[in-house]
Amino acid sequence: MNSSTPAIDVRGLRKSYGDHLVLDGIDLNVAEGTIFALLGPNGAGKTTVVQILSTLITADAGDLHVAGHDLSSDPEAVRAAIGVTGQFSAVDGLLTGQENLIMMADLHHLGRQEGRRRAAELLERFDLVEAGKKLAMTYSGGMKRRLDLAMTLVGDPRIIFLDEPTTGLDPRSRHTMWQLIRELVSTGVTVLLTTQYLEEADQLADRIAVLDHGKLVAQGTPQQLKRLAPGGHVRLRFTAPEEFALAAQVLPQAAQDEEALVLQVPNDGSVHSLRDLLSRIDDASLEVDELTVHTPDLDDVFFAVTGQPATNATTDEKVTSK
Repeated sequence: MNSSTPAIDVRGLRKSYGDHLVLDGIDLNVAEGTIFALLGPNGAGKTTVVQILSTLITADAGDLHVAGHDLSSDPEAVRAAIGVTGQFSAVDGLLTGQENLIMMADLHHLGRQEGRRRAAELLERFDLVEAGKKLAMTYSGGMKRRLDLAMTLVGDPRIIFLDEPTTGLDPRSRHTMWQLIRELVSTGVTVLLTTQYLEEADQLADRIAVLDHGKLVAQGTPQQLKRLAPGGHVRLRFTAPEEFALAAQVLPQAAQDEEALVLQVPNDGSVHSLRDLLSRIDDASLEVDELTVHTPDLDDVFFAVTGQPATNATTDEKVTSK
């Protein structure tokens, strides 16, 4: 694939089931060697996009290219270039981890010696060497997802589709998966992942597309999307009413909560703006008990572009003065 050719190029993707329109004119452009996240709630159409681009189901309309190949005229070439890790594990619980990988190697016609070498390499890479001798049914959820991803890599794909790769995992296993995904991309692999987790998209993705009811409602880098949402501010909490009253005079643009002794000062969270605010606080010798910075995050973006609250909120960054 030419370096100037996108790994995935989608224009006008449409899909319906009967009278139900699932995807309504989706456009996507995913650069090689990047992570692209499709973010949206259940039922938004994310899995349908993955199923179409991985040749599992057909589109009703659209000009679709994956790894430089036309999806409709050359699906075999597309399949040779991709790997897919679905929402539900493809691991066979009655086989060991090693046997699962060797089975995938056989499906890729790697040959006995090469298949065993590839299995050993992937067990080492995913920290499953000891577990590789045990039945997969005994694995934890995080271990199964790591094995699932390892099985996807047996054929050395250039493009990987990860459909909600960390759903159901505990925080430690989720962070382990994030690190594995980053390492994959550092080797030149392209990843398109779907997720309901705002933090996951923010942590991993070079670009994000927000999908809602089958339509793309926003697309860009995490920072570009955050600029779509208003509401950046600094929250100042005081313990003394006289300090609160003085601060309200020094910062007249702040919204006041007299009962809680809290001021909410509009602020974009930039270093320059924060430095200016802190200088004003210091010049007035204000005793601030707690300072909290809130910059617009992907929760705010989701609400701004869909009108619906997100369910996976992230916390503010908090600084408490001593």
